[in-house]
Amino acid sequence: MTSTSGLIGNMGQANYSAAKLGVVGLSKSIAIDMKRFNVRSNCVAPFAFTRMVGTIPANDEVNRKRLEVARRMTPDKVAPLACALVSDGAADVTGQIFGSRMNEIIFFSQNRPIRTAQTAEGWTPETVLSHALPAMKPHFYPLDISSNVFSWDPF
Repeated sequence: MTSTSGLIGNMGQANYSAAKLGVVGLSKSIAIDMKRFNVRSNCVAPFAFTRMVGTIPANDEVNRKRLEVARRMTPDKVAPLACALVSDGAADVTGQIFGSRMNEIIFFSQNRPIRTAQTAEGWTPETVLSHALPAMKPHFYPLDISSNVFSWDPF
């Protein structure tokens, strides 16, 4: 199990986010290394009400509403995806990242190159600042947290 805190990011959870993204790297390595033995490894980022979510203070209307929605996200909504992934029917599914949020199943992208920059002369800090970063900047991701990315209520 991983978390959107690792996949997307969240405030005040640096250690937890790092650990959960580490799970993704471990799972991918297991999928690659163990494929020859028909071992599968996938990640699931469950959206479910837990004690950690229960610590969100219900001190305003926004947080009260958020907790009300969160309480409806129970582990039994995650179980069908987890069970399907370990079944023989998913024998060809490995190295992937999924999410389960109420009645939604989410397929997450993985890190892949988006843009490159090159120079025959090699890079200096100055040319990185003047050429490479400006070329890549239009492709930068915003500093979103999970609630920004999943801006709609679960189904």
